[in-house]
Amino acid sequence: MHFDWELKTSANDLFDLIEIRKNERIFLFLKLINLKSWQDQKIIVESETAVFKIKRAEFRSNGIATITLWEDVWYNKREIVQSRLNAILGISERIPGRVTQIRKLDKLTANDFLDKNHLQGSVSSKIRYGLFLPKRYFRVLSADYQIDTGIEELLVAVATFSHPRTFEREEIPYRSYELIRFANLRNTTVVGGFDKLLQAFTLDYRPGDIMTYADLEWSDGASYRRLGFEAISDKDPVRFWLDPVRNIRYSDNRKPEDDKLIEIYNDGSRKFVKTIH
Repeated sequence: MHFDWELKTSANDLFDLIEIRKNERIFLFLKLINLKSWQDQKIIVESETAVFKIKRAEFRSNGIATITLWEDVWYNKREIVQSRLNAILGISERIPGRVTQIRKLDKLTANDFLDKNHLQGSVSSKIRYGLFLPKRYFRVLSADYQIDTGIEELLVAVATFSHPRTFEREEIPYRSYELIRFANLRNTTVVGGFDKLLQAFTLDYRPGDIMTYADLEWSDGASYRRLGFEAISDKDPVRFWLDPVRNIRYSDNRKPEDDKLIEIYNDGSRKFVKTIH
């Protein structure tokens, strides 16, 4: 990917730590999880992972993005991973959110977009919005960006939301929705797009609050904080069972009978809530 990078791992570490720079400034630390090392040396893995979580908090507090990248994710979602890294480094196509048009999406369109552009793919949702770039604004994209010039618009961002749940705040009922997924089109960043989608949803549904989760392997939720979300709590790491040949993950309740599966844990998630006044 032509990054200015340096290996920062000592000889005693199981997993590589890559320092990525831009304009002589450290932008990103990338921790690479080698599946064979994870499987073969579990005790050392647990110790190294615990130490890295402390380092990660320090890096992020200093404004340095820090990502844990699993080998199976790289092989299954390489183009999406590369797109996310480019976005962090500010070298993706930038599309002004103000020139996009917003409207609701059908399930098939939203799921197809998320499967191609979100690391965790699509999942069941009730409400789906998309941002479209009209053909007259294709000029904001660089000449190198590959696009079908025969289309009249380009779907560049999607957000999906859950059914509402009713709670009480000071004995007054309110509806709480979950932001389930948000993704930009690969290799693009819609500037202000996330905020635009949230505002449209808020105007249409008048939620009491919106809650969501940040994947701690990729982010501490800084983008949510900038839009008025408050960190509420951290969720424990989740266990998965990984087929190291096909690079397929299974949850506990969907685990097949296979003695070759590897037991792995993610880094957990952080819950955020945006209260709507």
